Amino acid sequence: MILQSASFYGNNTSLQKGLIMFKRVAPYIGKYKKYTVAAAVLMALGIVASILPYFFVYQIISPLTRGEELDIKFILLRVLFVAISELLFAVLYTQGLVFSHISAYNTLKNLRISLQGKLERQPLGNIKELGTGRIKKVFTDDIDQIELLLAHAIPEGIANIFIPSLIIVLMFVVDWRLALLSFVPLIIGLLAMGMMMKSGLSLMNAYYESAAKMNNTIIEYVNGMEVVKVFNKDGDSYKRFGEVVRNYRDFTLNWYKVCWPWMAAYSSILPCLALLILPIGGLMVLSGAITLDKLVLVLCMSFAVGPSFLKALNFAGKFPQLDYKIAELEKMMEHPPLKEGNNDFKGTNLDVSFNNVRFGYDDKEVLHGVNLSLESGSTTALVGESGSGKSTLAKLLVHYYDINEGNITIGGQDLTDMTLEALNNQVAYVSQEQFLFNTSLYENILIGKPNATKEEVLKAASRAQCDEFLARFPDGINTSAGDSGKQLSGGERQRISLARAILKDAPIIVLDEATAFMDPENEEKMNAAINEIIKDKTVLVIAHRLSTIKNADKICVMKEGECIAADTHDNLLSSCAEYKKLWDASVSASTWKIKEA
Repeated sequence: MILQSASFYGNNTSLQKGLIMFKRVAPYIGKYKKYTVAAAVLMALGIVASILPYFFVYQIISPLTRGEELDIKFILLRVLFVAISELLFAVLYTQGLVFSHISAYNTLKNLRISLQGKLERQPLGNIKELGTGRIKKVFTDDIDQIELLLAHAIPEGIANIFIPSLIIVLMFVVDWRLALLSFVPLIIGLLAMGMMMKSGLSLMNAYYESAAKMNNTIIEYVNGMEVVKVFNKDGDSYKRFGEVVRNYRDFTLNWYKVCWPWMAAYSSILPCLALLILPIGGLMVLSGAITLDKLVLVLCMSFAVGPSFLKALNFAGKFPQLDYKIAELEKMMEHPPLKEGNNDFKGTNLDVSFNNVRFGYDDKEVLHGVNLSLESGSTTALVGESGSGKSTLAKLLVHYYDINEGNITIGGQDLTDMTLEALNNQVAYVSQEQFLFNTSLYENILIGKPNATKEEVLKAASRAQCDEFLARFPDGINTSAGDSGKQLSGGERQRISLARAILKDAPIIVLDEATAFMDPENEEKMNAAINEIIKDKTVLVIAHRLSTIKNADKICVMKEGECIAADTHDNLLSSCAEYKKLWDASVSASTWKIKEA
């Protein structure tokens, strides 16, 4: 509450912000906009119904102030009107909420579908850089927060401001002096809010930083629990965890102590518009300046106005947070889409050419004018130290990113000239980390070719050397992979991924350290399978063990984002010092072992 109020009073245009935010979201409401309008109208009528009882009470009190006798039927009828008004308020306001939620949740659906479509058109590399946590937060938490704007803040806010404002106008009609007195609590309440803003906003950034530090520490504590247990660091880790949590608690309580008095002041004074009307109005009645029934009427009006205004302001206090979330959502949705053509593959052959390719992450160039050709039906290997640009170059071939300069062609056709579907039909990509869906292994392999027969799937699994571990499972290939493939080891997941690629049977294959998690025995099996399926294919391979690619038709040596040499293994050993250094290191690593004591 403090955060919301402080945020609101740091910006005097919260209602205007709310309307701007509504305009941002409005295109996604579509045919459900009528429900939002109907909700605002019904809620406004509901507010009117909730205010009517005060006027019925006035009708009972006013004759009594003039010494008139009231008929019991008159009183009972007014009591009945009060009950009907309360019932009308409940029905109208509830139906308004029904309509507003119909509009809100359909708008959230449209937002998510639109965001999903825009994400699909973005470079896959950029999506991975965003991270699953942030994307999940936007798709669920941030979009869900917009429900507050559509289902509550806009329709309820309009109703709770418009009707009370109209009543204040009527108060001026009855007696302008009493109406002016009603503004004094509003001014005092706003001053109290200003003081809370002054003391609260100065600490808000520190509050969020303290909360973020606590959250990060909790995540680190949970994720690092295995290391903590293994090295007996429970005491040190828990001590740090406890200190951060206590610091957050102490900071928050101290901040609340500063804000609480001002919060109590405005919460109690702001809705009490009768604070001065009652005593000063009473003196005016005694002096004959106004009649008692006018004072009673204005008092009844003031009781009806205060709570509605406070409710509207509570909604307005949430607008800055919603504005931030919508801005983040728009930022993600406005990311430039991946460059894509409308043509099918029209290349004359399967030769792949990287022509003066330049690419960088966050304005930092990592590939500096790379030129490389992959002849149709040949195997080309990329080698180099970590960070030399090998994986980046491979990912550019499958169009993970748009390059900054130059072009990549297949059979003379630029990648950006064809649709992503056409490109994906030509290229199969197997990386060191492959995702498996929480479904059967059979269905995971079938992704490579959805219309494949069961025999084709089983044959692909066999060629990928999956038979051995599939035999361990009672359900065989129909075994569930589990969340992210947790039922399988790293090497087994890679073989399932390779089976996908085998089933897809694309003419160009990219292997990005596809045997990274293999032990020597399984790696030998994988290499045998790979050698079988890459026949007559154009292959680009990255391997952490150079011994597995020494027979490649061409080996490209990458260093600091440049291709410094491209030749056969034997020629590179004699002509390229960088390759010889890599080869010697690889040979040394393969023979390394722990000495016996």
